[in-house]
Amino acid sequence: MVVSLAWEQYPSYWEMTPSYLIRDLGLVGLTLQGLLALAILAKRSWRRFPFFSVYLWSSFAFGIVGYTLQRSSITYFYTYWANEALGIALGLLIVYEIFRHIFSVHAALLRLATTTFRIAIVVLLSAGVIIFLMQPPSHTSSFKIAVMAVEQAARIIEVGLLMILFGCSAAFGLHWKQSEFGIALGLGFFATIELVAITLRPMVDPPGAALVNVMRIAAFDCSLLIWLGYLLAPPERPTTPVDVPKIQLEQWNQAVTELINR
Repeated sequence: MVVSLAWEQYPSYWEMTPSYLIRDLGLVGLTLQGLLALAILAKRSWRRFPFFSVYLWSSFAFGIVGYTLQRSSITYFYTYWANEALGIALGLLIVYEIFRHIFSVHAALLRLATTTFRIAIVVLLSAGVIIFLMQPPSHTSSFKIAVMAVEQAARIIEVGLLMILFGCSAAFGLHWKQSEFGIALGLGFFATIELVAITLRPMVDPPGAALVNVMRIAAFDCSLLIWLGYLLAPPERPTTPVDVPKIQLEQWNQAVTELINR
């Protein structure tokens, strides 16, 4: 009986493992974010990819603040979900940034991409506000539910746009060694795992939710490794308009131009 009571006082190995993994993977991610933040400054990549740079810097800053505020549950709650909300907006802007680089010499396609992203952000923000206002007066749960709903919609948009990007990579002239490809690859991997996690979250019990969190943090760490690898790789020859399959892009650009001018 004494042995039985002693075992009942402690959780099993599998119940304890997710908390340790979350802590360790979080520290690994924070270290990688710090390295990326320094690398961006050292290589001045923020000039070429400002939204991506802000995304990493803000994530790193929120990560440090989050670790220092863990004992204050309410403050940590709002810090965490504010970081999630900012990450959703910046994730969409990063996708736009990639398309902007690709379509930099095709004004009509760039205009179409800009208009599409503006509409998407307005719709998502409006949906978040409506969901927040429709919830019961518990502000913490309302804020969380609103962010989660917007996040699911945003991840669907991100994954869809990045799938189009990878599917048309040959027509867009996107090569796997380019920085744009590396950013899109890391973001696409993380956004896909996030979409799966958001879908699974309401269906699992607390231990399952812990494993889902482990999956999310591990996916983000993998994305950080992809970005760090591309950022530290030797610079490739910059892409010029001659490198891009101009026939397809010019045809699309001309078609969009005619559509806009109608």
